[in-house]
Parts: sequence; C-alpha cells; structure tokens
Amino acid sequence: MTFFSLPHFPNPETPAEHRRHDYLIAGFTFVTVTICLTTDGFAPKFMQYVLAFFGWLFLLFFLRSECKYVRTQVAVAVSFAVIGEFFASIYMQGYIYRFGNVPAYVPPGHGLVYLTAVALGRSGLFQNNARKIAAFVVITCGLWAAWGLSNWTQRQDIIGAILFLVFLLYLLKGRSPMVYLGAFFITSWLEIVGTSAGTWAWSVIDPASKLPQGNPPSGVAAWYCLVDAVAIAGAAPLLDLMTKSLNYWRKQTARIDE
Repeated sequence: MTFFSLPHFPNPETPAEHRRHDYLIAGFTFVTVTICLTTDGFAPKFMQYVLAFFGWLFLLFFLRSECKYVRTQVAVAVSFAVIGEFFASIYMQGYIYRFGNVPAYVPPGHGLVYLTAVALGRSGLFQNNARKIAAFVVITCGLWAAWGLSNWTQRQDIIGAILFLVFLLYLLKGRSPMVYLGAFFITSWLEIVGTSAGTWAWSVIDPASKLPQGNPPSGVAAWYCLVDAVAIAGAAPLLDLMTKSLNYWRKQTARIDE
C-alpha cells in the first residue's frame, strides 16, 4: 500500500489555477513539433538550420516568462539531452537521423519539449486531474508495451517494455510525477511523428543491450524522466554557482572603479 501512496502527486483537495501561459507553451510545441519533424522528413539539410533558428527564438521567448530556476533547469536539461543524443545516436547508433547527424534544431527542440513537460505538469488541467491522467497514461503505455511483446507487431519491442517499467517506477516514486506525465504526451507524440516522417529511425536491435526495440520504443518517455532528474539535481548548484560568480565579478568591478 505504501508503494502506491503517490507521495509526490498534488493534493486532489487543493484546486490549481489554470494559467494560459502553460497551455500556450504546450499547444505551440505540439504544433511546431509536428511541422518541424514532418518538414525535416523530406527537406534538404540546410532547412535544419532554419528550423534551429526559429527553435531558439521561440524557446528564448517562452523562457522570458519563467523564473530563474526553471530557466536553469531547461539549460541543464538541454545540455544533458544533447550529450545523450550524440552518445546514443552518433556513437551507439541506437537511432539514426536521416542525414546521419544530430540536427541543429535538436538542442532548442529539447528545451521546448522539456519546458512543455514542465508546463503541462504544473497546469490546472494536470494538477486537478493528476490521478485520472496517470491512470490513462499507465494503461495506454502499458497496452503499447504489451503490443510490442505480442505476436501481432512487426517488430518486437522488449526495450520498450523495460522502459515502461522504468517510467512506472519514476511515476510512482519520482520527485516530479506531473512532469513525467507531461513528458509522456509530448515525447510519445514527437516520436510517432518523427519516425512516421522518416526523420529518424530506431535500430531493430538496441546496440547496448542487444535486445529488440520498436520504432519507436513504447516507453521512450522514461528517458525524459532521467533528463528531469538531472535537471533538478543540477539546476540549484548551477544557479548558485552563477550567482556567486556574478557577485564576485561585481565586487571586482567595484574595486577597480574605486
């Protein structure tokens, strides 16, 4: 009973406020992810830089309305996710982009995706219906994972089933379950769009574990749970370091002026 106590879920008796900004971020990202990934499925390589320009533009625009802590979280999340992209795609070949690179729009894309997960997680819709949404996500992802293990699918997806169990553990015991729920929706959507458009493709066999995986794996949202854990762990120390560095610089400047 203790295992299913959901200690980090919001109190259902405390209604949350609906903020237009949160829904704007989510709606914008879902639409632009669809446009961006579909475009990159057929456009020439230089278009990736055009998409990257607009990606950074809109990410910075949305971050203007966020507090310093969220901005720092996004910065840490982007850094960690991009390192993970180069390791998993370029080095390990776990999935491969159409041009065999990590597209230029990936860093701001990760920022928008992570910010969307945060925005959805704190939104009134998710806060007021946390357990219902969690039940929907667990059932949906569970059925997806079961499908990947069945004889009906064209590609067996053992990796997806493992990732689903990891995602479930994060959801039950992790510090940011609402962010994980938000991540499930946006990451599942972008994976379905990206793989359907041919923007990237997951290897039939995961190179690390040698186990079969789907295209995409069903529990892919679990990777963003890890990104969030790193963002939370790294945001406070980084923000503290930046604050101390700024104060030191100001003191040194003041001494020079004297």
